Amino acid sequence: MSSDVTVVILAAGQGTRMKSRMAKVLHRAGGRALLEHAIVAAKGVAPPERIFVVVGHQAGAVREVAQAAGVQTFEQREQLGTGHAVLCGESVLCGLGGRMVVTVGDCPLIRAETLKTLVERQGESKAAAVVLTAEVPDSTGYGRIIRNRDGVVQAIVEHKAATDAQRAVKEINSGIYCFDSAEFWRHIREIGTDNPAQEYYLTDMIEILNRAGLLVTATKISDPGELLGINDRVQLAEADRILRDRKTREVMLAGVTIERPETVTIDPDVRIGMDTIIGPFARITGKTVIGEDCRVGACAILHEAVLGDGAEVFAFSMVSDSKLGTNAHAGPYARLRMGADMAAGAHVGNFVELKNTRMGAGSKSMHLAYLGDSQLGAKVNVGAGTITCNYDGKRKHATVIGDGVFVGSNSTLVAPLAIEDGAYIGAGSVITDDVPESALALGRARQVVKRDWKRKES
Repeated sequence: MSSDVTVVILAAGQGTRMKSRMAKVLHRAGGRALLEHAIVAAKGVAPPERIFVVVGHQAGAVREVAQAAGVQTFEQREQLGTGHAVLCGESVLCGLGGRMVVTVGDCPLIRAETLKTLVERQGESKAAAVVLTAEVPDSTGYGRIIRNRDGVVQAIVEHKAATDAQRAVKEINSGIYCFDSAEFWRHIREIGTDNPAQEYYLTDMIEILNRAGLLVTATKISDPGELLGINDRVQLAEADRILRDRKTREVMLAGVTIERPETVTIDPDVRIGMDTIIGPFARITGKTVIGEDCRVGACAILHEAVLGDGAEVFAFSMVSDSKLGTNAHAGPYARLRMGADMAAGAHVGNFVELKNTRMGAGSKSMHLAYLGDSQLGAKVNVGAGTITCNYDGKRKHATVIGDGVFVGSNSTLVAPLAIEDGAYIGAGSVITDDVPESALALGRARQVVKRDWKRKES
């Protein structure tokens, strides 16, 4: 990161080809909004206070994303072209000096390393402008980079205005630039609107700076795939695929086994420890943190989860905003949500749901249970079919279960309720009153057997 670099991210457009009521840069790929990807890349070359997002269409919503990322915004009220977009920030940008990178909010594949290369090229060459370019097999529709014999960039010619010879050029404009800020602001008002759209195009700055006798050069990107711009849902899906592939590759190179990585979804802020194994079709999102030697089973979903070392989430389980301690196990078909917290060695099994519940070390509930708004001590055993009745129609109430408690199968625990250490609950009981330490509680009707009874025939 360089303290003299400013980044301007163009994000004011609507993106009509997306066929959406939402601004294009707010659509998501690879676990982030398109704009968030641009901001992450920008932070590789500039401090947040020198990163500016140009907002326009749905300015409020786009501004919220920018502010959440800690960067600045200014507004382009009328959509009059890329040159006009930067000019809208003149009052805040002009006095910053140094170098100014102009990039776009709808190219989520651009890496921070690529922007660093662009900035370094400007620093080495002292050029008034450096254009990020790429060579592509089919340059149809792109602006062509026109160089002289010495390789100096003389102009960017749009496809519609290009001659046959210029259209044969395979080097294209990315729409991403690094300018000497002083020269940019000295010449920006020379941009005109002599084009079919009558808009102010930033590409015209290349020819303007050349006319002023200033050096304009280019740096060619090695992977043109980074320049994939998002204009429709097909391209959005392709960007998502590439970003997901990048993340799974990063995770595997860090020592994680992923079975069928092409089926697995991992968000960019997820962290996973060494020797963990991820099963096929798992989905791991948000800022989930997974320790070492863990196992995430097939089709498991983890969102904002924390797994301690050796923890295991079996197949088809969901863990959301919840935590598994060291060597804790959940599933298959378990659901943990809203702050559920399993201490070391705790186990929940198939079709068990924990909601805002803490299970102490070594406690277990292996089948068909719902435990909500509960606190379980250590080494509690909860039998199959047990539920905590935590809601009275108006308020939620807590169930507190002490250490070593045994809860028999098909028990109904009506909160608010406290069951003290070492107590036993008989199977099939409805428990409405507190149970003292080491007591046995039975809350079921006496069985009645009527011998020689036969249903009367109708």
